Amino acid sequence: MSELQFSNNYRDLSNRSGVNAGFQFEFYCERCGDAFRSEFVPYGSERASTWLSKAAGIFGSVLGNVGEAAEGMAQAGYGTAHDQAFVAAVESAKKNFHRCGRCSKYFCHRCWNAQKGICLQCAPDAEVEVEAARAEGEVAAVREAAIAEGQNRGKKIDVKRDCQLVCPQCGAETKGAKFCPECGAKLAQRISCPGCSTEVDQGVKFCPECGRKLA
Repeated sequence: MSELQFSNNYRDLSNRSGVNAGFQFEFYCERCGDAFRSEFVPYGSERASTWLSKAAGIFGSVLGNVGEAAEGMAQAGYGTAHDQAFVAAVESAKKNFHRCGRCSKYFCHRCWNAQKGICLQCAPDAEVEVEAARAEGEVAAVREAAIAEGQNRGKKIDVKRDCQLVCPQCGAETKGAKFCPECGAKLAQRISCPGCSTEVDQGVKFCPECGRKLA
Protein backbone atom coordinates (compact mmCIF):
# COMPACT_ATOMS: atom_id res chain seq x y z
CA MET A 1 0.00 0.00 0.00
CA SER A 2 1.35 3.43 -0.95
CA GLU A 3 1.95 6.12 1.65
CA LEU A 4 -1.10 8.25 2.47
CA GLN A 5 0.10 11.83 2.25
CA PHE A 6 -1.74 14.95 3.50
CA SER A 7 -3.96 12.69 5.61
CA ASN A 8 -4.89 15.37 8.16
CA ASN A 9 -4.45 18.78 6.60
CA TYR A 10 -6.89 18.75 3.71
CA ARG A 11 -10.58 19.24 2.97
CA ASP A 12 -12.52 17.30 0.37
CA LEU A 13 -14.55 19.75 -1.71
CA SER A 14 -15.74 17.11 -4.18
CA ASN A 15 -19.35 17.02 -5.35
CA ARG A 16 -20.71 13.52 -5.91
CA SER A 17 -23.92 14.17 -7.81
CA GLY A 18 -25.56 16.55 -10.25
CA VAL A 19 -24.30 18.49 -13.25
CA ASN A 20 -21.57 19.99 -11.04
CA ALA A 21 -20.18 16.58 -10.04
CA GLY A 22 -16.42 16.56 -9.80
CA PHE A 23 -13.39 16.43 -7.58
CA GLN A 24 -11.50 19.19 -5.80
CA PHE A 25 -9.34 19.26 -2.67
CA GLU A 26 -7.94 21.98 -0.42
CA PHE A 27 -4.62 21.50 1.37
CA TYR A 28 -3.44 23.85 4.11
CA CYS A 29 -0.22 24.69 5.94
CA GLU A 30 -0.10 23.20 9.44
CA ARG A 31 1.50 26.34 10.85
CA CYS A 32 -0.22 29.39 9.32
CA GLY A 33 -3.31 27.75 7.80
CA ASP A 34 -2.82 29.19 4.30
CA ALA A 35 -4.45 26.88 1.77
CA PHE A 36 -3.82 25.56 -1.73
CA ARG A 37 -6.89 24.43 -3.71
CA SER A 38 -6.44 21.88 -6.47
CA GLU A 39 -7.96 22.38 -9.90
CA PHE A 40 -11.57 21.18 -10.23
CA VAL A 41 -11.81 17.88 -12.14
CA PRO A 42 -15.30 17.14 -13.56
CA TYR A 43 -16.76 13.67 -13.02
CA GLY A 44 -18.02 13.01 -16.53
CA SER A 45 -19.98 9.81 -15.84
CA GLU A 46 -22.18 11.45 -13.18
CA ARG A 47 -22.76 14.53 -15.33
CA ALA A 48 -23.82 12.36 -18.27
CA SER A 49 -26.26 10.34 -16.14
CA THR A 50 -27.75 13.53 -14.72
CA TRP A 51 -28.40 14.95 -18.18
CA LEU A 52 -29.90 11.63 -19.31
CA SER A 53 -32.21 11.62 -16.30
CA LYS A 54 -33.32 15.16 -17.11
CA ALA A 55 -33.88 14.22 -20.74
CA ALA A 56 -35.96 11.22 -19.65
CA GLY A 57 -38.42 13.57 -18.04
CA ILE A 58 -38.99 15.09 -21.45
CA PHE A 59 -38.70 12.19 -23.92
CA GLY A 60 -40.03 9.23 -21.99
CA SER A 61 -39.25 5.94 -20.32
CA VAL A 62 -36.68 4.62 -22.80
CA LEU A 63 -34.26 7.39 -21.95
CA GLY A 64 -35.31 6.95 -18.33
CA ASN A 65 -34.05 3.38 -18.31
CA VAL A 66 -30.82 4.47 -19.97
CA GLY A 67 -30.42 7.25 -17.40
CA GLU A 68 -30.90 4.82 -14.51
CA ALA A 69 -28.30 2.47 -15.94
CA ALA A 70 -25.85 5.32 -16.43
CA GLU A 71 -26.47 6.51 -12.89
CA GLY A 72 -25.68 3.06 -11.52
CA MET A 73 -22.44 2.91 -13.47
CA ALA A 74 -21.49 6.41 -12.33
CA GLN A 75 -22.03 5.56 -8.67
CA ALA A 76 -20.07 2.32 -9.03
CA GLY A 77 -17.11 4.12 -10.52
CA TYR A 78 -17.12 7.14 -8.20
CA GLY A 79 -14.79 5.69 -5.60
CA THR A 80 -12.06 4.80 -8.08
CA ALA A 81 -12.34 8.15 -9.84
CA HIS A 82 -12.23 9.96 -6.49
CA ASP A 83 -9.05 8.15 -5.41
CA GLN A 84 -7.35 8.89 -8.71
CA ALA A 85 -8.29 12.56 -8.49
CA PHE A 86 -6.97 12.76 -4.93
CA VAL A 87 -3.63 11.24 -5.92
CA ALA A 88 -3.31 13.78 -8.74
CA ALA A 89 -4.26 16.62 -6.37
CA VAL A 90 -1.61 15.51 -3.85
CA GLU A 91 1.04 15.56 -6.55
CA SER A 92 -0.02 19.08 -7.47
CA ALA A 93 -0.02 20.21 -3.84
CA LYS A 94 3.50 18.92 -3.21
CA LYS A 95 4.88 21.82 -5.27
CA ASN A 96 3.47 24.25 -2.69
CA PHE A 97 4.43 22.44 0.52
CA HIS A 98 7.44 21.05 2.37
CA ARG A 99 7.32 18.06 4.66
CA CYS A 100 9.39 18.58 7.81
CA GLY A 101 11.81 15.76 8.55
CA ARG A 102 11.50 16.40 12.29
CA CYS A 103 7.76 16.70 12.94
CA SER A 104 6.53 15.14 9.64
CA LYS A 105 3.97 17.91 9.11
CA TYR A 106 3.39 19.92 5.95
CA PHE A 107 4.30 23.61 5.66
CA CYS A 108 4.03 26.31 3.01
CA HIS A 109 7.07 28.14 1.64
CA ARG A 110 6.68 31.03 4.13
CA CYS A 111 6.71 28.67 7.10
CA TRP A 112 9.78 26.79 5.95
CA ASN A 113 13.31 27.47 7.22
CA ALA A 114 15.23 26.92 4.00
CA GLN A 115 18.61 27.37 5.71
CA LYS A 116 17.90 24.62 8.25
CA GLY A 117 15.89 22.36 5.96
CA ILE A 118 13.06 21.99 8.46
CA CYS A 119 9.98 24.03 9.36
CA LEU A 120 10.00 27.29 11.30
CA GLN A 121 8.00 25.56 14.02
CA CYS A 122 10.91 23.21 14.71
CA ALA A 123 13.66 25.70 13.82
CA PRO A 124 12.42 29.28 14.41
CA ASP A 125 14.20 32.16 12.73
CA ALA A 126 16.82 33.48 15.18
CA GLU A 127 16.29 37.17 14.34
CA VAL A 128 12.53 36.85 14.75
CA GLU A 129 12.99 35.15 18.12
CA VAL A 130 15.35 37.92 19.25
CA GLU A 131 12.76 40.59 18.45
CA ALA A 132 9.97 38.58 20.09
CA ALA A 133 12.05 38.02 23.25
CA ARG A 134 12.97 41.71 23.38
CA ALA A 135 9.32 42.69 23.15
CA GLU A 136 8.45 40.22 25.92
CA GLY A 137 11.19 41.73 28.08
CA GLU A 138 9.88 45.25 27.50
CA VAL A 139 6.36 44.21 28.45
CA ALA A 140 7.63 42.42 31.57
CA ALA A 141 9.64 45.49 32.64
CA VAL A 142 6.70 47.83 32.05
CA ARG A 143 4.41 45.53 34.01
CA GLU A 144 6.89 45.44 36.90
CA ALA A 145 7.22 49.23 36.88
CA ALA A 146 3.45 49.65 36.75
CA ILE A 147 3.00 47.32 39.72
CA ALA A 148 5.55 49.31 41.72
CA GLU A 149 3.79 52.59 40.83
CA GLY A 150 0.45 51.10 41.83
CA GLN A 151 1.89 50.04 45.18
CA ASN A 152 3.18 53.57 45.79
CA ARG A 153 -0.21 55.03 45.01
CA GLY A 154 -1.91 52.45 47.20
CA LYS A 155 0.19 53.49 50.19
CA LYS A 156 -1.29 56.99 49.94
CA ILE A 157 -4.88 55.77 50.16
CA ASP A 158 -6.50 55.85 53.59
CA VAL A 159 -7.61 52.25 53.84
CA LYS A 160 -8.96 52.73 57.36
CA ARG A 161 -11.61 55.21 56.27
CA ASP A 162 -15.05 53.68 55.84
CA CYS A 163 -17.31 55.03 53.14
CA GLN A 164 -20.59 54.24 51.47
CA LEU A 165 -20.03 52.70 48.05
CA VAL A 166 -23.73 52.69 47.20
CA CYS A 167 -26.08 55.61 47.79
CA PRO A 168 -28.83 54.59 50.25
CA GLN A 169 -31.34 56.89 48.49
CA CYS A 170 -30.96 56.12 44.76
CA GLY A 171 -28.72 53.04 44.72
CA ALA A 172 -26.02 54.62 42.52
CA GLU A 173 -22.38 53.65 42.90
CA THR A 174 -20.51 56.38 44.75
CA LYS A 175 -16.88 55.18 44.44
CA GLY A 176 -16.27 56.53 47.94
CA ALA A 177 -17.40 60.12 47.25
CA LYS A 178 -18.81 62.36 49.99
CA PHE A 179 -21.92 63.13 47.97
CA CYS A 180 -23.86 60.89 45.59
CA PRO A 181 -22.94 61.68 41.95
CA GLU A 182 -26.51 60.90 40.87
CA CYS A 183 -28.84 62.51 43.42
CA GLY A 184 -26.44 64.66 45.46
CA ALA A 185 -27.32 63.05 48.78
CA LYS A 186 -24.71 63.42 51.49
CA LEU A 187 -23.12 60.09 52.23
CA ALA A 188 -21.99 58.84 55.62
CA GLN A 189 -18.25 59.19 56.14
CA ARG A 190 -16.18 57.88 59.01
CA ILE A 191 -13.19 59.71 60.43
CA SER A 192 -10.50 58.79 62.90
CA CYS A 193 -10.21 60.46 66.28
CA PRO A 194 -6.86 62.30 66.35
CA GLY A 195 -6.52 61.37 70.02
CA CYS A 196 -7.13 57.61 70.09
CA SER A 197 -7.63 56.75 66.39
CA THR A 198 -11.11 55.39 67.00
CA GLU A 199 -13.27 55.53 63.87
CA VAL A 200 -16.45 57.52 64.30
CA ASP A 201 -19.14 58.81 61.96
CA GLN A 202 -18.56 62.18 60.39
CA GLY A 203 -20.45 64.90 62.25
CA VAL A 204 -19.95 63.38 65.71
CA LYS A 205 -18.83 66.16 68.06
CA PHE A 206 -17.00 64.10 70.68
CA CYS A 207 -15.09 60.82 70.48
CA PRO A 208 -17.07 58.08 72.30
CA GLU A 209 -13.81 56.43 73.44
CA CYS A 210 -11.62 59.25 74.75
CA GLY A 211 -14.08 62.15 74.89
CA ARG A 212 -11.95 64.38 72.64
CA LYS A 213 -13.85 67.11 70.86
CA LEU A 214 -13.99 66.40 67.14
CA ALA A 215 -16.12 69.20 65.71
